[in-house]
Amino acid sequence: MQKNKIIRQALPLVPAMLLAGCAGLSQSPTHLEPAFWKGEPPDALVSRNGRKIDSAAAWMEIRRPELLHLFSTTVYGKPLPVPEGIEFRVLERDDNALGGKAIRIQGDILCKGIDQPNPFRLLLYLPKNAGGPVPVFLGLNFQGNHSTTFDPAVLIPEWNPKPRPRGNRADRYDLDLLLDAGYGLATIHTADIEPDRPDSWKTGVRRAYLADGVQKKDDPGTISTWAWGLSRGLDALLTIPEVDPDRVIVWGHSRLGKTSLWAAATDPRFAAAVSNDSGCGGASLTRHIVRDGKSETLRKIIEVFPHWFALNLSDYIDREEALPVDQHELLALVAPRPVYVASAESDVWADPEGEFLAAREASKVYRLFGRAGIPEEAPMPKLHEPVGEGIGYHIRAGEHSVHSFDWAAFVDFMNANLPPKK
Repeated sequence: MQKNKIIRQALPLVPAMLLAGCAGLSQSPTHLEPAFWKGEPPDALVSRNGRKIDSAAAWMEIRRPELLHLFSTTVYGKPLPVPEGIEFRVLERDDNALGGKAIRIQGDILCKGIDQPNPFRLLLYLPKNAGGPVPVFLGLNFQGNHSTTFDPAVLIPEWNPKPRPRGNRADRYDLDLLLDAGYGLATIHTADIEPDRPDSWKTGVRRAYLADGVQKKDDPGTISTWAWGLSRGLDALLTIPEVDPDRVIVWGHSRLGKTSLWAAATDPRFAAAVSNDSGCGGASLTRHIVRDGKSETLRKIIEVFPHWFALNLSDYIDREEALPVDQHELLALVAPRPVYVASAESDVWADPEGEFLAAREASKVYRLFGRAGIPEEAPMPKLHEPVGEGIGYHIRAGEHSVHSFDWAAFVDFMNANLPPKK
């Protein structure tokens, strides 16, 4: 497919109000705020004992395991163990969904040997008449599967007593664009895996793994638990013949973008990862801080969402320079698989420049595998002009959300960087 073909089709869908005052779609970002550094980010290609990592083999054998351990114990918490297996109980299938253009599958994921408070409900849309297995974007949603679409046939689980309105977040999911491009979309509600609350570790799926009901400082936080749940979603997708097992992409927006990156880092079965506006604790460099309190910092995120991370991370509040890792190394943990980072110009809280700099710095690791990444001295790109090979980035006009332009960019990047269909 011609480079950025889907993006060009989606550009007319970018709301005109977001482009007001722009000289053109390639205008340079205008809302990059002055920032400062809390120390120099660690070199991804130097091990803890000072060894220079100069080959793909050395990365995989030495540095990657070292960084995975540091992120596990310091940032997100140790991943939960893989269950004995899963059972995917199909509840409903319609081969003429969405007016005849899609296959819809809904089912419950049950993990063997684990006391789940409830199953994980999976919703999957696949393009009809695809002629073979298709790539699928898998991600979590904030408000229930029924909130991602106006499709009246999407089931609302009985364990969701106060559901949000149907289609409440449908504007963030351009299903038509994805299906027309030959991609499927799968989703699970975060609360099915674990509610987004500080005390959820006491009653959610984590409780089965915590010895004596005590939370240790390197135990998994909510993000790590959600990432584990995404792997169970992948387990389910691998049972469906219409899904290409070698091309399942984990994606997420905001806190779920943080989750998608950690899921890809901990589960190499994911073919690629996408982070949209994930900010602090996600794709943005922790040591890069926008002045005047305009970007999220460790202090701010842990004060409001202490449960997302390992308890150990609180030791680095106001001491970012002492962290043994930074987020460019999280992106690099996905290598050599493709990873894409997306920012929004008005989303200063997520620090778009910090996200770009992380992607550019992680490119050094991708070059060990023969992927060009983003050039070492590349400036922040103009609006709506994606950059990078192997690891990619764009910034678009607008706020903290997911737009059709974002989906178009994700599709174009995956078309160019995913392994070819077998």
